[in-house]
Amino acid sequence: MSSGSTCAVVGCHNNSRKLKNALETFCLEHQQLRKACPCPPPYALHSMPRKEDRKLAWRAALRLKHPPKRVYVCSFHFIDKKPTELHPDPELYLGYDRPPPKKRRKLTRTTLSVTASNQASISTQPPEPHLHSVHTQWEDPSQQDHQYCNRSRRKDVQDKMTQCDEVAYFILQNDADALLYTGIALETFNTLVSTLEGYDNNEFTMPVRDQVLMTLMKLKSNRVIGDLSRQLHISQSMASKIITHWLDKLEEVLRPLIPWLPKETIQATMPEAFKKNFPNTTCIIDCSETLLQKPRNLGSRGESYSHYYSHNTVKYLVAVAPCGLIMFVSAAYGGRCIMADRGFTIKDLLFERKVRLVIPAFTKKRRQLTGEQVTYTRRIANVRIHVERAIRRLKVYKILSQIVPISMAPKVDKILRICAALVNLREDLIRDTQ
Repeated sequence: MSSGSTCAVVGCHNNSRKLKNALETFCLEHQQLRKACPCPPPYALHSMPRKEDRKLAWRAALRLKHPPKRVYVCSFHFIDKKPTELHPDPELYLGYDRPPPKKRRKLTRTTLSVTASNQASISTQPPEPHLHSVHTQWEDPSQQDHQYCNRSRRKDVQDKMTQCDEVAYFILQNDADALLYTGIALETFNTLVSTLEGYDNNEFTMPVRDQVLMTLMKLKSNRVIGDLSRQLHISQSMASKIITHWLDKLEEVLRPLIPWLPKETIQATMPEAFKKNFPNTTCIIDCSETLLQKPRNLGSRGESYSHYYSHNTVKYLVAVAPCGLIMFVSAAYGGRCIMADRGFTIKDLLFERKVRLVIPAFTKKRRQLTGEQVTYTRRIANVRIHVERAIRRLKVYKILSQIVPISMAPKVDKILRICAALVNLREDLIRDTQ
């Protein structure tokens, strides 16, 4: 049982010493120690209330048969991150799902006395080994929980995993962890998980929080499925099914987070950098490219081959509002499609819709630009840089900055929209200094 200043919840190891060590680290954002910077601590320890009724409620929630003299519970187990009038007791991640440790069964060799014609006693020999590989041993029934490749069982048998607690709870301890593994803040991740609770598949026994975390880890770090399955203690086939399921559901839920803003909203949120020289700007557009694993099909290989990168790629268009919000991400096209080298040659198409296209000036067989053209081009570059910053944020998700596996090529459009929506959930891209 936990004692002293350690969290009393089963399976939770947060304590005052870890908190003190965290406060001694250096904050990169504010360039000072965390104990002096305005950043909130990763968690807080709350002691058991003195009122008898509240004590009984806490003991019932924590299921403490023999509580220590001083009981502490960290803020991760409270809905409001601390005891409040509405939620005074710990309610989250209390470790009830932790199964008791399985006792290893002992293999005993029994001896049977058989009466035959020769009245001889023989002892039963161990069964012949079930051949799997060169290093075959006898099958131990206690180890069958981890035989994921056993094809004699039904495919839909519950995936055995060490579900002591939700793995995401131990991986994501603070905002730094959440940004590292998912690209969004911890509070945003928790809100996203609560929104996705109703979209889970009953076939998966894994907690929804862990399923969403594994999917975002795949997008953020582009790790192979086998690596993710080992970290979350599930089979590789189950991890692939979970990621495929949540890519569809995440795209469906997050699609409204890529809105085309109305003109009034664009004007109200326009930064000062645009108001001076380009006050009527609606969006900034740019194209980008992502490498694709070489397809086996020769036709697909030819359509996706980019001569510029000498690699198979997909291309897409990104439109960003002046405030930095991604408002549009096109479908992905094969790398063979042609993008204009000297800007967007679509003035004629936009003129019919009464839309003005602002692009930098070009020499057009002249040796150099005029002074006015140089000034005009610099003003455009000063604000156009924001769409490149948005694309840079988009490619923080390494699934888009590294090589996309060919197995995920059919879902690359959904991956683009999911990553763009997650980028929109982050802090503002453009901050006015005034």
